[in-house]
Parts: sequence; C-alpha cells; structure tokens
Amino acid sequence: MSDLAALREQTLAAIAAAADEPALEVVRVAALGKKGAISALLATLGKMSPDERRTAGAAINALKDETTEALAARRALLKAAALEARLKAESLDVTLPVRAAGIETGRIHPISQVIDEITAIFADLGFAIAEGPDIESDDYNFTKLNFPPGHPAREMHDTFFFQPDASGERKLLRTHTSPVQVRTMLAQKPPIRVICPGRTYRTDFDQTHTPMFHQVEGLVIDREANLGHLMWLLKEFCKAFFEVKDVNMRFRPSFFPFTSPSVEVDIQCRRSGGEIRFGEGEDWLEILGCGMVHANVLRNCGIDPDEYQGFAWGMGIDRIAMLKYGLPDLRDLFDADLRWIRHYGFRPLDIPSLAAGLTG
Repeated sequence: MSDLAALREQTLAAIAAAADEPALEVVRVAALGKKGAISALLATLGKMSPDERRTAGAAINALKDETTEALAARRALLKAAALEARLKAESLDVTLPVRAAGIETGRIHPISQVIDEITAIFADLGFAIAEGPDIESDDYNFTKLNFPPGHPAREMHDTFFFQPDASGERKLLRTHTSPVQVRTMLAQKPPIRVICPGRTYRTDFDQTHTPMFHQVEGLVIDREANLGHLMWLLKEFCKAFFEVKDVNMRFRPSFFPFTSPSVEVDIQCRRSGGEIRFGEGEDWLEILGCGMVHANVLRNCGIDPDEYQGFAWGMGIDRIAMLKYGLPDLRDLFDADLRWIRHYGFRPLDIPSLAAGLTG
C-alpha cells in the first residue's frame, strides 16, 4: 500500500504539472495506458487471493477513478487557458476609435476659401455679389467692353470659341468676368457696387497659367466715384486679405480697352527663402489691374457717362491664393490630389469673417 500511495502522489503531481494537453496526454498514458502504472497494478489482481483481491482491487480502482477525475479537471483547465490565449491573440479591439466623420476629415479647397475671404471683405464694405454664365456672347465678352471687331486686344485673351450657330454667331468661354459687369449695368440702374467672382478660360497652360482659372472683378458706378476711392478701396482690401496692419501700393499707368485711365497695381513685399511677406521689404509684386470705366462701356450699357462715372478692377483668385498660402504650382489647384488638399485645405465650418479671422 505504501507503493500505491507513492504512485498516487507521483501521478497527481505529474497531472498538476502538465503545462498543456499533449503533456497531460503523456501523463495519462503513463498512468492508465495499456502499459501504464495503474493498469499494470490492475493486471496483478488475477493472481491474488479473493481476500487480497477485494482489498487491493478497491484501493487500485479508487486510485484509477481519482486519476481519471484529476485528468479531466486538468484537461478542462488547460482547454480554458488555451481558449483564452487564442481569443486574446485573435480578438479585435472594438474600443479603438472609429474612422473620423467627413465633417472632421473633409477640407475646403483653397480656392473656395479665398473666394469666401474676398466675399467677406467686400460684403463688409457694402458690395453685393453678381454672377453670370461661363458661356458668353462675343458682344458681352468683347464688343460692349470696348473691344471693336478686329481689335488686336482680342488676341491677348487666347479665346476658346465654339462653332458658329445657325445665325453665324460664335459663342465663347468667357475670358474674364467682365461680362458680368456688363450684365449688371444692363440690368440695374446706378448706383452699382458689385464684385464678380467666377471661372474664366484662356488657351494657356504652365506653372502660373491654366486653361481654366478663377477671377474676381469689382465694379462701382456712381456720380462721384473716382480714382481716389479706388485706391483707398484696394488698399483696404489688401490689408484685410493679407492680414497686415499696413501696405504700400504702387500704381503704374497701363492700358485696358474697358478702362481709361488704366492702372496696374503693385504691392510692397519681401521675398525670403521662397516666402513672400507683404507690408514690408523692398520688392514689389504686381497683383491686379484697374481703372476708371471707359465712357464707351458706360454708353454701351445704357448709362450716361455725363451723369455717372465709375471704376473697376480685376485680379486672379488663384494667383492671390498662391501668394497668401505659399502654393508653389498653380496646376496643383486642379489635380484633385487628396494628399495635397489634406495639407493645404481648410477645416469645414470655419467660415471666414473679419471678426473671427479670415483663415479660421
């Protein structure tokens, strides 16, 4: 019986020490297999006397039952541990943050942002927004703006013309937003104070030109509008748009068919390491053209130039967006590259205003 007690202690210790199910199976075979230690003891019962068999048989069968129960309990424990380890290894952490919503990941295109900024500035100055079609007539795009047929200034615009219609008229993609000024003057009486942002088209394509680009023009028609008012207005716009306290501007004589006198405007800046800062420095950068509305344009639009006068200006939205936000290549604005828009874009709902700040 002392050997039986030692075997019991050894077997139960081996079961408890089994690290996994294969190791436990080795212990089971060593104890209960055909050649196992407990099986060998059971085989000796046939050689014993009835009294010895009764006593030894009860003890050996009790050890067999205890070993079987210990094996089952240990196997259940090892299975549970293995399942838990597998679940940890193969599980998904559902507590991770979900993908951000579109309102958080979406970005406002820099052109849309700059148009909103321009609109905010001029709305604060009392201007309305006027719009017109991208496909225009030759009359509105050129003739009413003092471009006579055959005038060489028409060739400066590199125009996209459509095929002639049944009447022989050729429509075109507008080369500037000035036709919107024409439509405004034909539709309403002075005083007029509008800006005209929109897409324009010319056959040109390089680092600073694209076949389709954005332009904003302004128009003021009144009895007393003059160049002094225009200069003040442009200076206030540049201060607000570039968000500087003061700017120096240079006005140079130029020529545009629809204004007289015509002026090109430079703004003082400093170039440093590829960056341009306004309101300081010794350099000058041309940003727009302007002038007093030509008397012929007023007459063509049904306004008496002896009673009213006005001024107009125009600038490229893409160009001033590049200047303000350091965009190196105009073509990137139209590439639809998500990486680019995530870098240069603006957060949704950050509506530009002079009170809150134009850049949000």
